[in-house]
Amino acid sequence: MDSLLAIKQRFGIIGNDMHLNRALEKAVRVAATDISVLVTGESGVGKENIPKIIHALSHRKHAKYIAVNCGAIPEGTIDSELFGHEKGAFTGAVDKRIGRFEQANGGTLFLDEIGDMSLSAQSKVLRALQENLINRVGSDKDIKVDVRVLAATNKDLKKEIEAGRFREDLYHRLSVILIHVPPLKDRK
Repeated sequence: MDSLLAIKQRFGIIGNDMHLNRALEKAVRVAATDISVLVTGESGVGKENIPKIIHALSHRKHAKYIAVNCGAIPEGTIDSELFGHEKGAFTGAVDKRIGRFEQANGGTLFLDEIGDMSLSAQSKVLRALQENLINRVGSDKDIKVDVRVLAATNKDLKKEIEAGRFREDLYHRLSVILIHVPPLKDRK
C-alpha cells in the first residue's frame, strides 16, 4: 500500500490534518473493493481527489475514469449525457451517442455534485447501480455495464431527502462508504 505522503505528493494534496489523513486512509482502504463511495464536504476542499485516488489504486486503474459534473448538465440532457441516445430519439439526435456509463464500462464513473441531479435522473442512476443495466434514450434494449460509481456532493443529502429532493434509496446505495473531506478552515 502506498504511504500517505506518497499519495499526497502524487495527487498534489497539501496538509497534514488528522481528519484529512483519515479521509485519505479510508480512500486507500476502500480502493481494493468495488463498493460505492460518497464523498462529502464543502465546495473547494478537494473532494474530487478522493475518487481519483480510489480509481488509481483499484483493480480498475487501467480502465477509464470518467468524471461528470451533474450540476453543470441541463435537466433536459442529463439522461442523454449519462446513458446515451439513439439516432432520432429526439430533435437534434442526428447520430447515436454513447453515454458516460457505457464509456466508463470496466472502469470508474465519478458523479460530482450528485445532490444537484433531478429526481428523474436519480431513479435511472439507481437502476443502473442496482441492476448494472442502462437504457439509451430512444431504445428499448438494455445494455449491461460494469462500472464502479463514486459520487460527491457539498449538500447535506439527509436534509435533501427530508425535503423530497433526493432519493433515500439512492443515498443508501451510494453511501455504502462515506468519506468526509474536512473544510479548509479546519485544517491547521
